[in-house]
Amino acid sequence: MTHVIGIDGGTEGLRAHVFDLAGRSLGSCKAPYATDFPSPGRAEQSPDDWWACCGVAVKGAIADAGVDPASVTAICADTTSCTVVALDEADKPLRPAIMWMDMRAHTEAADIASTGDPALRINGGGAGPVSPEWMIPKALWIARNEPGIWGKAARIGEYQDYLNLRLTGKWCASLNNLTMRWHYQTDHGGWPDGLLRRMDLQDLKDKWPSDIRAPGDVVGPLTPEAAKHLGLPETTKVVQGGADAFIGMIGLGVRNPGDLAMITGSSHLHLGIASETVHAKGVWGTYMDCVYPGRAVIEGGQTSTGSVIAWFKRHFAEDTSFDDLNAAAAEIPPGAEGLLVSDHFQGNRTPHTDPLARGAITGLTLNHTRAHVYRALIEGICLGTRLIVDSFGAAFEAKRIVVAGGATRAPLWLQIHADTLGIPLILTDEPEACPLGAAILAATGAGHFDSIDAGCDAMVRTAQVIEPDPETHAAYAPIYARYRAAYGALKPLRDT
Repeated sequence: MTHVIGIDGGTEGLRAHVFDLAGRSLGSCKAPYATDFPSPGRAEQSPDDWWACCGVAVKGAIADAGVDPASVTAICADTTSCTVVALDEADKPLRPAIMWMDMRAHTEAADIASTGDPALRINGGGAGPVSPEWMIPKALWIARNEPGIWGKAARIGEYQDYLNLRLTGKWCASLNNLTMRWHYQTDHGGWPDGLLRRMDLQDLKDKWPSDIRAPGDVVGPLTPEAAKHLGLPETTKVVQGGADAFIGMIGLGVRNPGDLAMITGSSHLHLGIASETVHAKGVWGTYMDCVYPGRAVIEGGQTSTGSVIAWFKRHFAEDTSFDDLNAAAAEIPPGAEGLLVSDHFQGNRTPHTDPLARGAITGLTLNHTRAHVYRALIEGICLGTRLIVDSFGAAFEAKRIVVAGGATRAPLWLQIHADTLGIPLILTDEPEACPLGAAILAATGAGHFDSIDAGCDAMVRTAQVIEPDPETHAAYAPIYARYRAAYGALKPLRDT
């Protein structure tokens, strides 16, 4: 038997899964690591912890699967992005890694956005904003606020780059991370040299990896040290991965124009394959060659989805199970008898891109119950997803939506999503889409498949299809019109 390993370097820990070439997970192991929050808005991790946990998780997954380590032909990792590292000449971390969720670079992000540089077209068509999560704002923050660290830094990269460096001894970057968070554009001049000049940050390019590998490309074999650390043969290939959610697109089989991955949890992330490049206000991307060669990825997102439901449960339904809440809400007709929720409890990411937007519950009467509010919250989230999909424009016509994450465990959520969108939702039989996507890349890089598409054909399987109800979809039309109008109607009240 031949096996591959998908590594998922997440926010709370690193997981490793052993897969066969049919996409079945045979064993897994998770090793947690700590996050430090040194002050409000800041979050850091130790790169040494990632490496230690990588060894624990890979060895644990092999033991759990009960396979011969010699049967593992390749490994590939997806990781959080942008989690930024600074290394010295000896490749030792100079400071803790600045995590993706760290917002300290908000001033730098605003300064970058104000340049109007052409590289910013992937930020809402140039309308912005630039997120402080991204690479250049964080690097600029280090240069401005920690000049001693900046001067000693021989390398600036990401979690992904650091892990591959420890695995292979090679300093290279993932084309995936570059195109969607570093302002590198394969169809628009490559490196953002003009933007770096405007920010007096030209030396950053010398610290970045110059070797770029696309997802599925072989980075190299394991070093002897890494092979011992992971308990694998030195001949094991290390294959390039990328950012977790984007590699999860592969694990969901999202690869053709009109396909959309909807990654659900505390927030929703929407990643689609566009039929052409588009750069417009309210749209992030498109990112050409980001996941698949010659294909453009379009991005949208909702900042508060599952977190809104958790808020409601915590404060207003602590004594009730989700099963009972869902059962009660299912008895209420679409529209919750006049209730409407604006889901912007933590601002709006797309299409309004307004961090100051706020949530609202309107239409309340004395007839409404807790179940009405609960259903209206779900509907507001689902209508927000529809607005994002509609805002993508002609370059992306959603035909097939594949769902991963927490919402897959909630049939009512799934059905309301399908009914508001009017599009079938698909669930796959492997819930861990990110490590499966990494495993497909590993198998492709090892030569088991001719392409990533062929790997998806062999390793991704549909488990369930949730069809929209045509009558219910029609009933949501006037409710959706009210939802679309709510943001503009509420904004003047917020701004006064």
